[in-house]
Order: sequence, then structure tokens, then C-alpha cells
Amino acid sequence: MFAVIKTGGKQYKVAPNDVILVEKLPGQAGDTVTLDQVLMVGDKVGAPLVAGASVTATLVEQTRGEKIIVFKKKRRQNYRRKKGHRQDLTVLRIAAING
Repeated sequence: MFAVIKTGGKQYKVAPNDVILVEKLPGQAGDTVTLDQVLMVGDKVGAPLVAGASVTATLVEQTRGEKIIVFKKKRRQNYRRKKGHRQDLTVLRIAAING
């Protein structure tokens, strides 16, 4: 059994015991998180969401992603800007798919 969920503006295909990285959610390690924006469960497709469906997950840890470099340049104008960014992420372990 699998489900397609939406969180943080992105969609993820999940199954029980999967470990996924999503954009930061509130909570501490060990907390239980319920994701209720379920777009698809097995062969049931929502319009846009599946009514009464939810995915339960355990919050494993709060972490940060890899550093990316944002570099802007305008040629022949002596204009250069360099900036780094690290996204805050949450690691989730999918416990159950309800619905």
C-alpha cells in the first residue's frame, strides 16, 4: 500500500517504514505527525484530496540540507554577488497509512 502526500509545496510517494526528508515541520524528535493532505491512496485518487485519508509519521530529527551557492553576475558591469543557503529539513519515518 502506498500514498501520495503533499507537504511543503511538494508531493511525495510514501509507503510504511519509508524515511523521507520534507521541509521543516514543527516538533521535536520522537513526536508523531499526522499528514492529512493525501492526494492518492493505493488506487483511490482524490479530487483533489482523498476524503478521510491521513498518513501518520514519526519525526526522526530536525536537520539542515546541503549548502547551495547562489551567484549572480552581470557581465562587464563589475557586478557579482555570492550568497549561500541551507534549507531547514525534517526527517520523517512513515508509520501508517489510514484510509
